[in-house]
Amino acid sequence: MRSKHIYNKYHVELFGSIQEEIYKKIDFCNRRFYKKIFVKGCIYFFLTAISYSILYQIDDQRLLIPAYIVYGLISMLFAFNFAHDFSHNTIFKKKELNHKCFIALYTMVGAHAEAWKDRHVTSHHHAPNVEGYDTDLEITNLIRVVPGSKRKWYHRFQYIYAPFLYTTYSLFWVFIKDFKVFFNQQNRKNKHSLRYVTSFWCQKMVYCSYLMVLPIIFIDLEWYWIVVSFLSMHLVQSLFLLFTFFMTHHIDGLAYPQKDISGYIKTSWFMNQIQSSNDFYPFSKLANFVFGGFNNHIAHHLFPNIHHVYYPELNKILYTILKSHQIIPNQTSYFGGVVAHLSHLKTLGTEQ
Repeated sequence: MRSKHIYNKYHVELFGSIQEEIYKKIDFCNRRFYKKIFVKGCIYFFLTAISYSILYQIDDQRLLIPAYIVYGLISMLFAFNFAHDFSHNTIFKKKELNHKCFIALYTMVGAHAEAWKDRHVTSHHHAPNVEGYDTDLEITNLIRVVPGSKRKWYHRFQYIYAPFLYTTYSLFWVFIKDFKVFFNQQNRKNKHSLRYVTSFWCQKMVYCSYLMVLPIIFIDLEWYWIVVSFLSMHLVQSLFLLFTFFMTHHIDGLAYPQKDISGYIKTSWFMNQIQSSNDFYPFSKLANFVFGGFNNHIAHHLFPNIHHVYYPELNKILYTILKSHQIIPNQTSYFGGVVAHLSHLKTLGTEQ
């Protein structure tokens, strides 16, 4: 569903002037770009390959759990840095090549690539934090993040139990959510193509094979240590994943635009993207390298067609222009974002 924002001539012209400045001042040189991508790709590929190969060298169960956790975090950062940009077709000129690489990286972390891409690109990016448009708001009823949504008695404690609940998310995503979405869609009149169905089952089988079946066969430890290590990896991976995601859209001070009875959103597209997103370390090249542009969320929502390697440079232009027009971007540190998210949960747990 396409979002329907209020037209604001001033915001349209302001966004146009920002685009003009960015394309005038930033050197989008393909040679420089691919050199950066190649170096970054090699670093993350080798870190992922080395951390995975170490699993097969371990014969002490006390070391297997931390080894799995390290691999899980590195592979997650690999996906952060490349899969997201592949989904927006910002690396290669051919969409099909971007899509294939995107599937490969999402297979590595166990998630169903096509289902996430459809929700993210066609829903979330058009109207972040708007109920009825942003499918990322369709989370468990145990967590209340949207002002005005139905409040349960237990939400008053959500800022306490949320971190524990978050540790289960990637397991839920990989082994429950993806299957529910897949079979719900299959039961509709417009069923998926054979290619889509084959891709889904292959992605799941590859993930389970390389992280559970092969280690059980080749690691010289009892099978249950593999399972315990795999589950431990997901607990830590999930906590990191959800806090990183949630602090970009669900902290104190961010906007949740509402829509009228006709479905029109009561703000412009431009302000929806800015006021509903949060940055952390927006000018840091190191943070951008680690988080793959997720720390530059305002820039990403305004310019999803521009690769994240340009975001620290882009933000210098973007922030300057926004502040000159009395528009202050939301910004925290990483741990400040974690605290602000928990504070948001505490507020939403008591307010109607």
